[in-house]
Amino acid sequence: MNASETFGRHLLARRRKDQGAFKVGLAIPLSGTMGLLAPCAYACARLARDHWNELGGVGGRPVELTVLDASELAADRDRELGGMIDQGEIDALITLSNTAVCRSIAARVDGRVPIIYTPLFEGDGLPAWVHAIGETPERHLLPAIQWLADRHRLSRWYLLGNDYSWPRRSHQLAVPGIRASGGQVVGQRYVPLGERDFGAVIEDIVRTRADIVLISLLAGDSVHMCRAFGKAGLASKVLRLSTCLEENAVLGIGAEHTEGLFIAAGYFATLDSDRHGAFKERYRTRFGDRAPALNASSQSVYEGMVHLQHQAQAAQGRARTACLPGVRDRTRRPSDASRDPIYLGAVEGLSIRIIRTLADAPR
Repeated sequence: MNASETFGRHLLARRRKDQGAFKVGLAIPLSGTMGLLAPCAYACARLARDHWNELGGVGGRPVELTVLDASELAADRDRELGGMIDQGEIDALITLSNTAVCRSIAARVDGRVPIIYTPLFEGDGLPAWVHAIGETPERHLLPAIQWLADRHRLSRWYLLGNDYSWPRRSHQLAVPGIRASGGQVVGQRYVPLGERDFGAVIEDIVRTRADIVLISLLAGDSVHMCRAFGKAGLASKVLRLSTCLEENAVLGIGAEHTEGLFIAAGYFATLDSDRHGAFKERYRTRFGDRAPALNASSQSVYEGMVHLQHQAQAAQGRARTACLPGVRDRTRRPSDASRDPIYLGAVEGLSIRIIRTLADAPR
């Protein structure tokens, strides 16, 4: 058990005498670059909340959700969040955002309630008490670089990312991996969040004669970049690799622009396992055939709720009571990105086919 999980349990233990509902703040991006993730993230949180309440909630207290906008565009978010914590309206926080937003949220929370941060991230830069459960570059990006370089004989890499800490740190770690695979970085560029004009980037990729582009852009920006890439006729000539692209973004890109696109992640909606099959059945039963497309970033919110339930149970001395079933971990315990399998997917039209396991769970 790491320090952040211990911290969360201690905070929850101090609050366990409250008799009202157990109030979970759900900070998800309702707008901005990651806004397309919100519908599925909210659905996954509701699915977990409902099951948790069926299991008795937190010592008989019902679990309630309060949604907050974790977009980079939400100007009043931190002030409103601080007021809610001051008034005792939040007992814990599940956060899906970019790391810059998470740092801002954490500064306002200041250790008063536990935060579980769910998406992939760069692996550092967050306060030690924030419980980050997402994948880091060492486990998903570096193995993907090596496999693609070996399989496709790649040597010329172009690195493209949003201009903040996650892409820059990921690329900093990627460069030695690229060199170790026999490759070189022929270009590197960072664009603001919300970028829509990728003309100059496309020209630069062509100029450098890159074999592959590592795309470290957030959801909406990835969609616009990949559309421009395909329209320029590069999809059949230059491969692409991302650790952030997911099923919603693939739908937005369009089948005509996804050739040669690879994704490394800890979750895909096409995972074939009993645990995942049961999860998808619950999801479809709850939300119907037109439910938001399951994807790694949004499904991580469900895993965050699983983590929070385990922390709340431990804080109450109820560790052996019924648990929410995790989806990614083979033992059905909370997902742990330092141990969960990592997969490489190839985009085929509008679907993602898992082609191999990059990092298996330790035995």
